[in-house]
Amino acid sequence: MALSKVWVYAEADGTKPHSATLELLTKARELGDTVEAVLVGGDADALAGPLGEHGATTIYALDPGEALAGVVGAAALTELVATHQPDLILFAQSYDGRDALGRLSAALDRPLVTNGTAVALDGARVSVGTAIFGGNTLVDTTFTGPGPFLAAIRPKSFTAEASGGAAAAIERVDVVDAGRAGQARVLERHVEEREGPQLEEAAVVVSGGRGLGSAEAYEPLVEGLAKLLHGASGASRAIVDAGWVPYAKQVGQTGKVVKPKLYVALGISGATQHLVGMKGSDNILAINKDSEAPIFSVADLGIVGDVHKVVPKLIEAIKAKQ
Repeated sequence: MALSKVWVYAEADGTKPHSATLELLTKARELGDTVEAVLVGGDADALAGPLGEHGATTIYALDPGEALAGVVGAAALTELVATHQPDLILFAQSYDGRDALGRLSAALDRPLVTNGTAVALDGARVSVGTAIFGGNTLVDTTFTGPGPFLAAIRPKSFTAEASGGAAAAIERVDVVDAGRAGQARVLERHVEEREGPQLEEAAVVVSGGRGLGSAEAYEPLVEGLAKLLHGASGASRAIVDAGWVPYAKQVGQTGKVVKPKLYVALGISGATQHLVGMKGSDNILAINKDSEAPIFSVADLGIVGDVHKVVPKLIEAIKAKQ
């Protein structure tokens, strides 16, 4: 038994939808008879095609201007929910998604579940799976009472698949009164500098951990191998906390979730917190001098050895093939 109507809080960079949004739309098709999107910002005309291809039949679109997207989004959703009565609203576990979700939960006086990795139906009952205790335990939380049910889902929990649907219809939403919070203004935007593909979208990710020995080893070993493989560089929480690399590179439960075709772990022991963020990768190569390191439990290929000896040889061999 499917839900009558499922909404997805859509996010985009201009004309490009976030991959997490497409993943949620794909899942929403399994859950509801009707799938619609609420878009705050972005080019709705350009996004109607890709969002429609992934299941959205209607886009409720509004422009936040210089206001905070989450603030405006929550205020708009509060009014839209009263009119259209969705059964379930899915948000990406992102900054704007969590901002809008928290405010909407307070406005509607409805409970919410965050950090979800799965959504399932049992009749009209909705359950959200989450990982707790650092990823050691998986639990299912089932909503009771009236909807709409509100849940934030971690990126890469589902695979985005186009359904071949037509472009979504666009319904423009007037700017709503968001109260005093709506008076806050975005004065400047700073784009994170990076070379190569975005970490969450890369087909190849090379990450480094404490086993590198020092911050100075990160650039030649991790970034060097990543560039050679046309991939992105990541890191374990240990070296982020140590200040070796910025937080933007952290892979794990409290960092970014990646699902590349190839994940290379250099000197990473494989704490549960890190495994949660990368174990869904298609192929995992781990290099660690500790043969008992937990990372080998999820690796497709493991090399027991010193990264300072193995990786330079690997780089040398790859260059010889090019």
